[in-house]
Amino acid sequence: MTGRPGRAVRTNGGQAGAGDLLELVRSGRAVTRGALQQVTGLSRATVGQRLDRLFRAGWLREGAGGPVGSPLGGRPSITLEFDGSHAVVLAADLDTRHARAAVLSLTGELLAEHAGTLVVEDGPEAVLGELGRWFGALLEKAGHTATEVAGIGLAVPGPVDSETGRVVQPPMMPGWDGYDIRGRLSRAFAEHTGHRGRAGAPAAVPVLVDNDANLMAYGEQRAGHADCGAFVLVKVSTGIGAGVVVDGSIYRGIDGGAGDIGHIRVGADALCRCGSHGCLAAVASGGAVAGRLAESGVPAASGSDVRDLLAAGHPEAAALAREAGRLVGDVLATVVTLLNPGVLMIAGDLAGTPFLTGVRELLYQRALPRSTAHLDVVTSALGDRAALIGAGALVVEHLYAPERVEERLLALGV
Repeated sequence: MTGRPGRAVRTNGGQAGAGDLLELVRSGRAVTRGALQQVTGLSRATVGQRLDRLFRAGWLREGAGGPVGSPLGGRPSITLEFDGSHAVVLAADLDTRHARAAVLSLTGELLAEHAGTLVVEDGPEAVLGELGRWFGALLEKAGHTATEVAGIGLAVPGPVDSETGRVVQPPMMPGWDGYDIRGRLSRAFAEHTGHRGRAGAPAAVPVLVDNDANLMAYGEQRAGHADCGAFVLVKVSTGIGAGVVVDGSIYRGIDGGAGDIGHIRVGADALCRCGSHGCLAAVASGGAVAGRLAESGVPAASGSDVRDLLAAGHPEAAALAREAGRLVGDVLATVVTLLNPGVLMIAGDLAGTPFLTGVRELLYQRALPRSTAHLDVVTSALGDRAALIGAGALVVEHLYAPERVEERLLALGV
């Protein structure tokens, strides 16, 4: 996975552990034994001992020889590489009426994928149980077993407390508030794959849950804008949400509520699903545009229906999408002034030319020129797969963080 955020590594104090060495190799900051010694200040023997543990775990491998470092010639240094083939991760992106799931390699390659109808209002028990079934089928399709799964990442259309993995008062997810998503999805995975621990009981697989816009932003920033230190993605589908990535890390706020711009009041009287009047999502989301189209006799019930109409060149849908874009652009002028991002990405069902035109009209009209002088306003590059890529990356970064590597190596007995 490209565009990884760099972490602080303990160096020159003789305290760098195996996890710190792995981080240096994965980030590309030091990819030979000599470079690791130089950066960390560890002795050759100590570096060798710690690398040996990573080799025995199957997490590192030797690559091709690097360039000769001495002008006098000699043998080229052997490079070290993170071995992404020793495990896989599972990822799912849950929307209000459909979902997408995939098996990914540790380096972000999509190995198998499935998309289908999955209605979030059916409740967490049923929805997460069905995702478990999808995961079982996808592993078989990809030619991998449950024992190779290192972790699971899930994107949901609501605010998430990242410490607990539970959604907090989600307007579009009735029945999910405070539900133990991690526990249920881990059990569903075990139920549908037969994954067992050493004692024969269902084995718990790490599950990470985050907001869909957050994970879309994380995936897009790493894949195509790794050098952008302040990145904002706005997803406009059935609802509206934003994801913010600062210095390579998701910015979530105090309890996961950052980026919930769909519930900023814009002065309209429309009733929002959150129970308030005048929210941006109530007048400018894909669901709001679908409602207005339905009122005029055009069959549309969701943001995905609007997307289909826009793809077909429906004139009324295009006009309403542009109007919605202007409303969102007005709000984004404040967002851009506050955060001063280098990239503002529009994604989701409405992310086409009419909506983007409307956004630009109001954004550049209302925001200070200083805030937009170095701003790129773009559309999604990863499309429907952005949240899957982001969820997979989040799992990998969690599992191979330096502070977690040591406990995982001990659990493996190396």
